[in-house]
Amino acid sequence: MDECVFCQIATGKIQGLRVYENDKTLAFMDIAKDVDGHVLVIPKSHCKNILDCDLETLSAVMQTVKTVSNYLTEHCGYEGVNLLNASDESAGQSVPHFHIHIIPRKKDDGIDAWPRFEGAKEDIQTVFEKVKM
Repeated sequence: MDECVFCQIATGKIQGLRVYENDKTLAFMDIAKDVDGHVLVIPKSHCKNILDCDLETLSAVMQTVKTVSNYLTEHCGYEGVNLLNASDESAGQSVPHFHIHIIPRKKDDGIDAWPRFEGAKEDIQTVFEKVKM
């Protein structure tokens, strides 16, 4: 997709700070300047989000997420990672190209990467009956 910024990064039309890539995926630095070491992993082929991503592409993305996460913790002084994804605008997705954020972590780094929830509104048993497969 010519207008997709992540597709343009994947094809090299837009320069990105490439951390890792293979034939199916690309990991590059997030330009938000919000957290040191913030990396995005995308499939090189366009899919909007995890909801329309085929299993082969999803598997390739997750393999790259693991590879990059392991590298960050084994070679860069980080101790863990948070993985973040928003799929669909209703979930807060701002770029309509499937991506996983890797937020590298150190103990006591002061980063609060877990969302604050207001509390469930429905009875857990009622919701369970609706969502069980």
